[in-house]
Amino acid sequence: MGQRQGGGRNGGTDLAWAALGGDPALTERIAFGGAPGLLPARLPAMSLARSTVAVCALAAAELAARRNGGPVPAVRVDDGAVATAFLSERHLRIDGRACSSFAPLSRFWRTADGWVRTHANYPHHRARLLHALDLPGAAEAPDVETVMAGRRAAEIEETVCAAGGLAVVARTPGEWDAHPQGAAVAAHPLLTLGALDAGVPPRRLPPLAGPPTLPAAGLRVLDLTRVIAGPVATRTLALLGADVLRIDAPQLPESQDAHSDTGFGKRSAALDLGSPAGRASFEELLSRADVVVTGYRPGALDRFGLTPEALAARRPGLVVARLSAWGDDGPWGGRRGFDSLVQVATGIAAVEADRGSASEDSKESGDGAKRSGTPGALPAQALDHGTGYLLAAAVLRALTEQSRTGGSFLATLALARTARWLMHDLAADGGPHAGPEGHGHAAQGPGSYDPTAHLRETDSPLGRLRHALPPVSFDGAPATWATPPGRCGTDAPVWR
Repeated sequence: MGQRQGGGRNGGTDLAWAALGGDPALTERIAFGGAPGLLPARLPAMSLARSTVAVCALAAAELAARRNGGPVPAVRVDDGAVATAFLSERHLRIDGRACSSFAPLSRFWRTADGWVRTHANYPHHRARLLHALDLPGAAEAPDVETVMAGRRAAEIEETVCAAGGLAVVARTPGEWDAHPQGAAVAAHPLLTLGALDAGVPPRRLPPLAGPPTLPAAGLRVLDLTRVIAGPVATRTLALLGADVLRIDAPQLPESQDAHSDTGFGKRSAALDLGSPAGRASFEELLSRADVVVTGYRPGALDRFGLTPEALAARRPGLVVARLSAWGDDGPWGGRRGFDSLVQVATGIAAVEADRGSASEDSKESGDGAKRSGTPGALPAQALDHGTGYLLAAAVLRALTEQSRTGGSFLATLALARTARWLMHDLAADGGPHAGPEGHGHAAQGPGSYDPTAHLRETDSPLGRLRHALPPVSFDGAPATWATPPGRCGTDAPVWR
């Protein structure tokens, strides 16, 4: 694979690696290659994708070197593998059936003064949306369209969010920067990673067996995440050898199709943390855990004693990685959110407006009409996937630092912070709202590459799966996961 340096190829990698506190010299271990022109967009979506995968692979290689001694293994980043992985939910097939789709009420809506995007993939979010709009539970898209057309976008946003639903106004980048939540996001870096306490001795990490090289072998990860970003992070940690146990509340069932994409290498259990038995099981798991990853909105888990500080107090030496949509503070700090909504609120959808091929999620929801000013989308849920790889990288870097300094560690990330990085830092490589690779070109069609080279078929308890292979690659790295996904919530809540 040929080395590619500079500009849109590794500028984002340097930025992300610096945010993770890594040694700048180690980025010389990364080689970039593969077909050009993938994930085409006006914003440098491919630069975001390759950079986040690159730092994740480098953090894995660094941890492997820390455990085994010797130099950091060489890292390879192939754009074809990265682009395929960033579309993993769309490539997934179960016995030939496609799984990726948005619900009919998850789409853009024309309002009296602009556009609103809603998210209603989960039944409880659909019910809250219809209740906020004073519509019956059986209402369909035409009913919602009529109500939306007669109301102002900002009023819809506030009414739906107050009811616990999800709706955001389609803003321009300037409008988001001027918004109080945009200002709160801008006050933070791409991610934070640091010690929660310093009173714990350095973590002892035994040498690795192999091949393949599994930098996270022997580590136990509690996965309290949903949908894409958090599960991508923990799927990656599972690839690298961690025993990952996902915990879901039985009253909030997850989409099995979503879990089929992100459940590789993991086990999945249902626990009611509000019950004495469920809480006791969780505390037993926590007592032997090395990492806890959470992906719920800030404050949602606090009543269970799951703040980072409380977790570290009960399990000194823990690595806590926390993900949210909008960040920990600001007026939207406690709001729910998803990639599609963050793209719309932050101005990404405005930059990508009317760029037909990028609006795949809009097409899936039945709103692909070519209308002037129709908000667009990135060609992948790149904020989710990119933040997921950054989250995994932060955990791996924390483990490396722990082996030197000790302490408990906390990493915090947010989709809105990743969006700002894309809009302000990565795009700056080629000027505002630069085209593919950050060089200011107009948006172009997909590059010439064969995604089947990065797909594999695997038997599973769910049927025959066609799935994307992991893009995280370094000398000695595993080629795929040790186990396929199973049925969500059916495993025992115990460590292997």
